[in-house]
Order: sequence, then C-alpha cells, then structure tokens
Amino acid sequence: MNRKKLALLAGASLFTSALTACGGIDSGDKDGGAILVGTTDRFTATKVAPAPFDPAYTYDTNAWNLLRQTVQTLMTQPRGDGSPVPEAAQSCSFTDKGNERYVCELRTGLKFANGDDVTAADVKYSIERSLRINADTGVAGLLNTIDSIETQGDRKVIFHLETADATFPYKLATPVAGIVESKDYPKNKLRDGFQVDGSGPYTFKAEVKNNTVTSVVYTRNPLYKGSLQVKNDRVEMRMFENGDAMGTAIQKGDIDVMTRTMSPDQIQKLDAGSDENIDLVEVSGQEIRYLGFDTDAPVVSSKAVRQAMAQVIDRAGLVSRVYGTQAQPLYSLVPASVVGHSNSFFNKYGDPNVEKARTLLDKAGITTPVKLTLHYTSDHYGPATKQEFEVLQKQLNDSGLFDVSIQGHLWSTFRPAEQKGAYDVYGMGWFPDFPDADNFLAPFLDKDNTLGSPYSNAAIQDTLIPESRRQTDRLAATESLTKIQDDVAQDVPILPLWQGKQYIAARDGITGTAYALNSSSVLCLWELSRGAS
Repeated sequence: MNRKKLALLAGASLFTSALTACGGIDSGDKDGGAILVGTTDRFTATKVAPAPFDPAYTYDTNAWNLLRQTVQTLMTQPRGDGSPVPEAAQSCSFTDKGNERYVCELRTGLKFANGDDVTAADVKYSIERSLRINADTGVAGLLNTIDSIETQGDRKVIFHLETADATFPYKLATPVAGIVESKDYPKNKLRDGFQVDGSGPYTFKAEVKNNTVTSVVYTRNPLYKGSLQVKNDRVEMRMFENGDAMGTAIQKGDIDVMTRTMSPDQIQKLDAGSDENIDLVEVSGQEIRYLGFDTDAPVVSSKAVRQAMAQVIDRAGLVSRVYGTQAQPLYSLVPASVVGHSNSFFNKYGDPNVEKARTLLDKAGITTPVKLTLHYTSDHYGPATKQEFEVLQKQLNDSGLFDVSIQGHLWSTFRPAEQKGAYDVYGMGWFPDFPDADNFLAPFLDKDNTLGSPYSNAAIQDTLIPESRRQTDRLAATESLTKIQDDVAQDVPILPLWQGKQYIAARDGITGTAYALNSSSVLCLWELSRGAS
C-alpha cells in the first residue's frame, strides 16, 4: 500500500464518530509474535527526575505514550479529533448548566492487572495524589479547576469544580488523571524508577541499562475492561540512539514499526518509495515548536528585544531549509487546524523586516548587536533540531542586530535546567494533551505554568482563560482565545515557529498503522496487528 492511500485513510479517521474510541474490530490475527516498534525517545532516571513514569510527575508526550498503554483513565480520546469518550468510565457528563459538576460512573467489574478491584475510591486517590504532589513539571495544572472530589459507593465519582471548565472531559483523558493503586503509588511521594502498573490494555515491563530504558514489553492484560479493542497480544518498544539506527533496524527487519523521530531525509526517501517493503503513513499533527524566554533575564527582559526577534525570524525560510513539506510556519501558539486559531504574530509583525526590528530596538534604547545564546535539546526532538537552530542563528546574526550563539544539551539535563531558569532563550516543542486551543495556551500562560516562566498576565489568567472555559461550544470561545493570542504576540513571552506533520512507518504485513497515531500524538499500540499487506 503506498503512502498516499495510507495518508488518506489516516485523514479519514478524523471524521470517525466521536462514539468510537481508538479501537476497531478485533482482527483475531495474533500468531506472528510480538510486534516490534522502534523509537528514538530516551527515558532516564536521574537525581533531579527520579520518577520518569509516575503519572503525577511526567509531562511529556513520549512518556505519556508509554503510560497510556497501561494506566487507564476515565475518558479517552477517540480516533481523530472528536470529543472524549468513556474508557474506565461507563458514562461521564456535566450535571449542571454551569459546567462545574462532573459525574462519572465506572464500568462494572473493573480490575487492576493484579486482580484487585478498581473502585471510585481509587479514582479519587489517584487524582488527589497528583494534585497533592504538585510536581515541578507543572502537570498538576491540568487539574487545577478541581475543588473537591466526592465518591458515592464503589462506582460513582463526582468532581466539583472551582470554576466552569468545558475542557475538563479532555483532561480526564490525560495520564495525570490515570487510575493507580495506593499500594504501588505512595500518597505523598513519587514512585521512583521505571515500574508502571494499572488497569489498562497491557501490562508493562521495562528493560533498563545504566539507568536508561532500552526496551519496554507490553503484554495484553486479560483483565482489561474498557472501550479499546486490543488487536495484538504483545508489543515490544525498542529505544534507539538515533533515527539512522532505527532506520537500519526496520530495513533489516529487526523491527516492524518506526515511530518518532525520523529525520526529514528519512521521511523524504520513504515518501519517494525508497524501500518497497516499508510503507509511510502521514497523519495530520498538532505538534508545535517555539522559542521560550526567561522574561526576568536581563538580556531579554525588555519586550523590545523579544519583539525584534519576532520581527526578524523568517519562519518560511526556516521551514523550507530544514523541514520542507513536513512542517509549516506558525504565527500563533494555537495550530492552524485548531478551533480558535488566530495568526496573531503575522497580523502584528507581517513579513520579516530588519528595519522594523531596528526601530523597535532603537526606540527602547537597546544597544546592538544584542548578545545572547539559544539553547536547545540535542536528543529529544529529532536530528534536525541542530540544523534548525543553526538557521535561526544565521537569520538573527545576518540582521546585524544580534550576536547569537547556540548550545545543545541532552534532554535529561536540558529540561530540569530550563525549568529552573538556567536559560535566557531556549527551544521547546509541544504535543497537545488534547485537541483544544486551551491546551496550547493555558499550560504556558496560566499560574504554575509548565515552563516555570516568570511571565504573568493578569488579564489572561484571571479573565480570558476562565471566560474561554465557560463555553461548551468552542467556537463561542473564539473572542477570548483570540485576545490571549494577541497579547502573546504583543508581549512575546513565547515565540511560535512552526507546526509539523506526523509520520509512522511499517513493514509490509503490519496493519492498523493509519490509526496508531491521532492528531494529538497519542500512540495507540493496541491498533497494530499482523495481516495482509
């Protein structure tokens, strides 16, 4: 099957009924052994981050995708971008007109993989634990509209919210709201190491070398009850040092499926049909990349410096040089495909213009060239990141207004350092927790933001975000969402660069790849099976 047909099939999934979760009719074909999936994602336990797989700690799409296979949530995202549907829950709904009381009833007979019953008390314990621990990753911020949690019997959970939150069902589909057992996950501290336990479709076993995960084996959980239809008995994820090593493995048949992160060159070659035994699937994505600023740092504390960078950077040139057709310029934190998107940065700055940038700096009394360092992670977002920052460096330096150096860091040191404010300017990516504009804005701009940014805008935090969350009809929230995006373009605490597509590659004989990723980058390993090419 060629790429275009697979891409069309993936696109068609966006229109699947919201009543259908990431699952389908069981193929019954489970006789070919474990499905071997490759990734370049790296997972390391350190003194700074000793609990990379604790749902109360991790706030990273890569780790979340490992957790989603084992840790069950009340709700789940369906194929495509529909509203979330019940998963561990039998039903969930708001029971008031103000979107402040949300009630879920669990499925009957739910059990953890060890045979213990899953009850409403476990749900309450798990979510209150995440809120209580309040990890420095900022992940608990997803649950910050919860005022209290009540249980009635073993199956009913009632969430009382502090303020209206139409996005709350989406948040219950994220791993921070995952259901865990108190004997495995302590009440007041994180669970260090690499163990994961839950009631989801698979059990989890990690192989570890030098405190780094080398592979994860997922074995079908026979006690699982939920909305997902599991199409295989066993999946093994293998971690590779880089995309080239992963590409060699799939060419040799050592793995069946290749996920993130492939290099732009690899994608181009597979797209051109370089290997007739490997199919490439293109899926609409909502991944974004951006520059973040420590707005308290002297070199970028002046808004004029950040605005001048926004005025100089040529997003189209950057994308063309590094990513080609695999990405597109982004002029807002909210991707173009998401309801509520506004081209706020283009509306304010237009095309790149060095003279306009010079005027901004001159009016603010900024001496040029402004000397600064752009920091990036060398191993987390793929091999093209270094080239991307080399292009950004050249664009800024060629303006004569900046004297920019660049510095790469391993993710295991980069992320903790960024959260502690070690970098004045840094590059980051964002894969949405759920496909709503709120999730591209609130995590960066609300109180206790995930970046640890000192930037604070009272109008955004106290008025605009709450206003937008009151609207169940997300189109009705557009006015508030647009104002937030306009404020970001004015103050530039974050500078959006581009949004990308997603790709997954598989050898002939592997089916389900068109549904194995959704636009929010949720990896659905249960969709994969062996069958006719």
